[in-house]
Amino acid sequence: MNSFIQQHAAWLESHLRKRKGERKDRLKRGHAHAEKLFLKTIWWHLLGHFDGLHPEYEVVDWRGMKFFVDFMWCIGNIKIAFEIKGYGPHVEQADRRSYRRELNRELFLQGLGIQVVSIPYDELEENPDLIRSLIKMIIAPYSSKDQNQFNRVEQDLLKLVVRLGRNIRPVNAVRELGINHRTAVKYLKRLTDQGKFRAIISERSGKVVRYEYIGPMLERI
Repeated sequence: MNSFIQQHAAWLESHLRKRKGERKDRLKRGHAHAEKLFLKTIWWHLLGHFDGLHPEYEVVDWRGMKFFVDFMWCIGNIKIAFEIKGYGPHVEQADRRSYRRELNRELFLQGLGIQVVSIPYDELEENPDLIRSLIKMIIAPYSSKDQNQFNRVEQDLLKLVVRLGRNIRPVNAVRELGINHRTAVKYLKRLTDQGKFRAIISERSGKVVRYEYIGPMLERI
């Protein structure tokens, strides 16, 4: 707990030092109970650090107007936005125009290639184990320290196995990723050589029928 408190304070202070004017004021106002609860019960529990995570991240929309995302996680060229949805300034459910505007902004972020993860505040408060499990599925493909060692196809295979479960067949990669069977087998074998998968051999045919995910990415967080 002390480690979280110290690291959170240092991380927040580092972002405050980098900001001025409206961006700094927004961080002071916006980083409140819901955001701290998310960091404490979900993010810190899964990752144990705040590397690449930006609070109250400023975005300019299609009209040239600024808005702020609760958290933006930047991993190389990948960006994932996390929004805590609940009572207060995040979503004014009674205000239809505000609600439409927020949905339009989420669509805009998706159009920029940014994945948007909306987290219900009530669930975060009452059932953090569920939220952790769901967030874990989303961030696992990007959370490995050695993620940069994998090429695009390998990263796509790692993300695919998280969606499918611990087992994957070449045909899954062919259907989901649009690659041919030879390419799927090639990169599944490479990931096996790197310790991310274990080849499962059929007792009847003696051939590899599927690959089981055994890499440390899910287990380390």
